Formats: sequence, C-alpha cells, structure tokens
Amino acid sequence: MPETLVPRQSGQVHVTSDDRESAGEVTPPHEGRKSGFVAFVGRPNAGKSTLLNRIVGHKLAIVSDKPQTTRTRIVGVKNYADGQIVFVDTPGVHKPTHRMNVRMVDVALDSMRDVDVLTLIVDVSAKPGPGDRHLLELMKDVSRPVVLALNKVDMIAKPALLPIIDRYSQSHPFVEIVPISAADGTNVDVLESLFLKYLPVGDPMYPEDFVTDQSDRFFVSEIIREQVLRLTHDELPFSTAVLIDQFQEPAPGQVSTIYCTILVERESQKPIVIGKGGAMIKDIGTASRRELERFFDARIHLDLHVKVRSEWRDDERALDDIGLRES
Repeated sequence: MPETLVPRQSGQVHVTSDDRESAGEVTPPHEGRKSGFVAFVGRPNAGKSTLLNRIVGHKLAIVSDKPQTTRTRIVGVKNYADGQIVFVDTPGVHKPTHRMNVRMVDVALDSMRDVDVLTLIVDVSAKPGPGDRHLLELMKDVSRPVVLALNKVDMIAKPALLPIIDRYSQSHPFVEIVPISAADGTNVDVLESLFLKYLPVGDPMYPEDFVTDQSDRFFVSEIIREQVLRLTHDELPFSTAVLIDQFQEPAPGQVSTIYCTILVERESQKPIVIGKGGAMIKDIGTASRRELERFFDARIHLDLHVKVRSEWRDDERALDDIGLRES
C-alpha cells in the first residue's frame, strides 16, 4: 500500500504504511539546495533528544526517562542530497520552579524565534494537560512554518491516533502533521524530507563533516550525568549536575585524566551518589569511563568527587559553570 496523504484543514497529515516505496521523496518548490535551522520544542520527555540522535546518527543528547534531562540547546547537523539541516534540540517547556528552570525555558523560547522551521513534538502516549495548552498558545506568536510531530505512535493503538490528529489540526494551522516514532524510526524519513520542503534555498552553513558545535567538555559532563541518572534511578531527580574541574584533551595511545565534581543539593543526597563503601560512585565512574573511552577512542582516567552545594539550581554562578548561561 503506497503512502497516503490525508488532507487536513490546517495542512497535510502524513500516514505511512509498512510498504513505503516513495517515503522521503520531496520536490522542492524552488531549484537549488536548501539550508536552514529546524528546532525541536515540546514538553519534557516528549522524545526530542531521541529524535535528534536518530536523525543525526550520533548520540549528541543524553536520554533518560526522567524529565528535564536536556538542559541546554544542542545542535546537530545533517547533510542531504537536497541540502543541509541544522537541528536544534531544546529543553522541555515547563513551569519554572528554580532559576535553572527559568534559563532552560528561556533557551527553548529563544530557539523558537531564531529558526526557519519549528517542530512541536508531542508524546501521544501521555495524557494532554496544561503544558500542551501552553505550548499551543506559544505557537500563536510564531510566524514561521510549524510542523507537528506526534511521537511515540508505537505505544498506542492506531484507532486512538485519529482523534489526536483531529484535535491538534483544529488547534493550530500546522503546515504538516506527521505521526512518528523516534524510538523505532517510524516516519522519521518522511519528517526529514518535509523539513527540506520548508527551508530556504541557500548554501550549507557548515562543512560536510561537521556534526555539532558542542565542546568535548560538554560531552564529558553529559556522559557522566547520564550514568548518574541511570544508576541512581528515582533516588536523585534533576537536582544533580557535573562540573569539569580539570580536562586534559584525550590523545590516542596516551592516558588522559579528567577530574570532575558531581553536585548535589542536600547532604542526604551525597551518600546516594557515593553508595555503601563507595560502590555507587565506583559504578558511575566505571560506566562513564567506558563511554568516554568509546567517545574519544582513547584511554581515560576519571577522577570523580561529590560535593554538596545547597540550592545550586538558584545559584547564577553554578548555572554558568554547568554551561546553562543566560541568553
């Protein structure tokens, strides 16, 4: 069965069968290669980072089932036969409770203003709430094309999808509505081709071998933070951060030493990270070191310490130190 396009009042809904011979083919409205920015926005845990990683083909953003995992703007670049897209992953839009959250939401809102195409990513497996309505309100002030990606369609029954499509198609004039699964790749190729359709004609902004503008220090802190989140489970929410105290550029054939501090907010959280007899901090260090050695293709010696910094999420200097700077 070929791809079917279901016309909506507000754009096109793309529903693709398992047999998609023509998926991803787009005829640009103008001759020439396309180039531009596409931003992903949505509530926490909508799947923005998973989608970025799948599209770019590199793990640029850490992924966790905990909300507010992504804290800053993450850029990923991908080249196509028809052009180049600079993808911008953003923190989930939520009600700020600390200065850190204010900065995170500011990053997301700033990204909405500075791109060529905006993509609202919605988790269709989650019950809609005030956060979804708030995002739709924000869309009213957006003048550029807005694509709606209904994510996690692999987690719901197909009949449940149509009412969701109807509800969103009446809430905003989306130029396209695409049911996808960032986890298994369903319709992601269709989504990518549609981005190119709405980008302006222009030369690539980055060389072909460019993937991201994030620094090595950023990836070190994120890799360690991902292991902290994974291994401490629900005992530590988003009240932890990783500071790079000393960073030696890894080199093949040499052992590079990286010194880091894991920040927690309360004294009661410190034993959780350290563990009985130091078992937890050892596990975090071992898992992080393995990831870092794969990332740098070099031998790493990782030195981790845990420090309590009360209310660091409201500490302007601490937020600067973890790279979450004011826009």
